[in-house]
Amino acid sequence: MQIALAPMEGLVDEILRDVLTRVGGIDWCVTEFIRVSDRLLPASHFRKLAPELGTGARTRSGTPLRVQLLGSDPVCLAENAAYACELGAPVIDLNFGCPAKTVNKSRGGAVLLKEPELLHAILSEVRRAVPRDIPVTAKMRLGFDSPDGALDCARALADGGAGQIVVHARTKTDGYKPPAHWEWVARVQEAVAVPVYANGEIWSLDDWRRCREVSGVEDIMLGRGLVSRPDLARQIAAARTGQELEPLSWIDLQPLLQDFWQQARRKIAPRYAPGRLKQWLAMLTRSYPEALTLFTAMRRETDCERLDALLGCQSTARLADAEPCTELS
Repeated sequence: MQIALAPMEGLVDEILRDVLTRVGGIDWCVTEFIRVSDRLLPASHFRKLAPELGTGARTRSGTPLRVQLLGSDPVCLAENAAYACELGAPVIDLNFGCPAKTVNKSRGGAVLLKEPELLHAILSEVRRAVPRDIPVTAKMRLGFDSPDGALDCARALADGGAGQIVVHARTKTDGYKPPAHWEWVARVQEAVAVPVYANGEIWSLDDWRRCREVSGVEDIMLGRGLVSRPDLARQIAAARTGQELEPLSWIDLQPLLQDFWQQARRKIAPRYAPGRLKQWLAMLTRSYPEALTLFTAMRRETDCERLDALLGCQSTARLADAEPCTELS
């Protein structure tokens, strides 16, 4: 069984990847999508969204990182995929699931599910360009506005050379509205010979058990559920072997929040860092009532030093010398 951390644009960046993978239970993670249009991107662009390329394409916990590309030009995607491999990407992942209107309007993400032939062409070109020992994988939704073509799309990806397929069990039109149609994951797995991952609406151990029963697959990708409950992957990994772990308490979560904020303070401009903290904290309110209290207290706060105080962090003057918070065992 493999558990992956989903690539969520504007949320799961290198800071949150670092924090969540140190909690444990995650086998691999993926960058936010790197948009490819009509040119070979410079190394700086890859390293901006995948700074882990400088540390062996692994997070601080040692969790492997895949580089995800998004676009519609098979040749241009292939050239950028090959270059990403030169920079150290151990796996190339291709995005056919993003539902954002701006992305779809520029022929990226889920809109390509209307064109199975193009999916096949993209996979074929990328697979030819990437060294044989480096896997190429793909993420898809069930379709744009209907799941009727899901099996054709999955076959196009697998036949083109995808070694794994992650299926977000909703269409683009569904967005993120429940439910996730896990029964379609089972149909996709029956249609292709490569491993299929189930993704969507796994918020708890019970959700995971139902997903496994309905989808029939063991491998999963966690997105919002893991961001909202940072130890969900660790709990699922333990439950898979018959163990039961005590859930991460709000007290246990404090070092993670502090570490996240200290990294944000070092890496993100002061005008944007508070927003990133509030974004994660807002998602934590789903699992922790205490998060709502803290979120309410800092909702309108923009001063970083006052946010330091609310989180019990060190002042700005000491951030440069601060040691990262201890990871959970």
